[in-house]
Amino acid sequence: MLELTGLRLPYTATEEELKQRAAELCRVSADAFLTFRISRRALDARKKQQISYLYNVTVALPKKLEQQALRRKDDRIKACSPETDTEIAAGTEDCRGRIVVAGLGPAGLFAAYTLAKQGYRPLVLERGRPVEERVQSVERFWSARVLDPESNVMFGEGGAGTFSDGKLTSRSKDPRGQRVLELLAENGAPGEIVYLAKPHIGTDRLRAVVSNLRRRIEQLGGEVWFSARLSGVRCDAGRIAEIAVTRPDGEVRVPTAALVLATGLGARDTCRMLHRAGVAMQPKAFAVGCRIEHPQSLIDHAQFGDAAGDPRLGAAEYHLSARSGDRGVYTFCMCPGGKVVASASAPEQLVVNGMSDYARDAENANAAVIVQVGPEDFGYGAFDGVRFCEKLERDAFYVGGGDHTAPASRVEDYLARRASAAFSYVHPSYRPGVRRTNLWDCLPEFVAAGIAEGVVAFGHQLAGYDLPDAVLTAVESRTSSPIRILRTAMGVSETVSNLYPAGEGAGYAGGIVSAAIDGMRAAERIIGRFRPPVWE
Repeated sequence: MLELTGLRLPYTATEEELKQRAAELCRVSADAFLTFRISRRALDARKKQQISYLYNVTVALPKKLEQQALRRKDDRIKACSPETDTEIAAGTEDCRGRIVVAGLGPAGLFAAYTLAKQGYRPLVLERGRPVEERVQSVERFWSARVLDPESNVMFGEGGAGTFSDGKLTSRSKDPRGQRVLELLAENGAPGEIVYLAKPHIGTDRLRAVVSNLRRRIEQLGGEVWFSARLSGVRCDAGRIAEIAVTRPDGEVRVPTAALVLATGLGARDTCRMLHRAGVAMQPKAFAVGCRIEHPQSLIDHAQFGDAAGDPRLGAAEYHLSARSGDRGVYTFCMCPGGKVVASASAPEQLVVNGMSDYARDAENANAAVIVQVGPEDFGYGAFDGVRFCEKLERDAFYVGGGDHTAPASRVEDYLARRASAAFSYVHPSYRPGVRRTNLWDCLPEFVAAGIAEGVVAFGHQLAGYDLPDAVLTAVESRTSSPIRILRTAMGVSETVSNLYPAGEGAGYAGGIVSAAIDGMRAAERIIGRFRPPVWE
């Protein structure tokens, strides 16, 4: 096998033209390839008159032609071997109880899959409901303002990522990342995600993918309990002996050998319970702000120029950053052709996030504009960051009217520190609805000022970003966890020797792929410690 890198072609080029370019590099005919597969494709739109794709491809040639290509000593031609799954050597410690995974978001799904694949038959707890039921609960909230605290955008099969753009980008170089993409594709995600530089699934397709992956876990012997909340732990000599699980039919006690904690960003009550039980935690820095909406056509034109709207390019994305004093201000979780969504998981909360379908064909683009905050702003107690977020969400809830209506403003009015009289060119997409307010009333002064400075700076970086009619909606408060559950280099809690904190809620990941990787690592560490349980 050969990997050919750095093949640049106009964005209008066909796969046959790519194949011909690869053949020219190897100095063979295009029909000499035994196999030909795109392994990476990245868009380069820095020169709007010369928009191109940069490709890596993996090919197979007859042995003689392969050696001939390698003798060219061209850095763009490298020998490679197909990656295969490696079995993890099982440990020797006996399982005195169940291997339990708490949470069925990306970290929990991939931890459970890894465990199930090697015969550990994990018990998976999910406080929310299966995707089909969860979608109905979320729709009731968005249309009728009826919030189910146990089945919402934060809780339920697939985790918070199920109601998102389904972005699969990650800064991690961990080879597990490619396996995550392959598993998602095997379970129904578009096949292109395995090679796109910025892959996404879209919330409409992601729902089926997570259900398929959960069914695979069950086929491999895993057991999944829905509407099952981790409500207590009993520790003995510095390790969990059993857990308490609250279900609709009452509380169940489960003897536990190891617990993967993958509960996500919304389970603040679970974190408080574990802290009372002696699990070491500390506050961490994160970022808060608002969602901003522009017409997607404006973003497309700013990024692609005259090529805007070409289906071969799709909806344009952006990532922007600036400074407000000594703080970073940046855009986060940009959703092309998407919607701003209500993401509260408890009463008296107003939380916004972004979502888009696979097609990314809605009228507006949206992204978070967020400002860095840290313990120096809110305190150094383990839950001081959580309390900071809770106050933000409560303030936004009441400024919006106390019924899950979100406070919102035109950018021009926001910069003038006043409420908007009306919306014009850009219509807010947030459901169940918005209220025109002065957003400075529900944000700390330094956050509000940082957003204002950021929007102005971004207008110099991306034409039209500071559009007067662009809409800001508050409050984006769950960009990352305000808590870190302390763990050792072996991924186990510093104070509870069989607790494995994983994913975003534990403070160790920042997206679907990185959370999935972290869940896989936790599972591998359990496998390397315990021998598989013996089942009668």
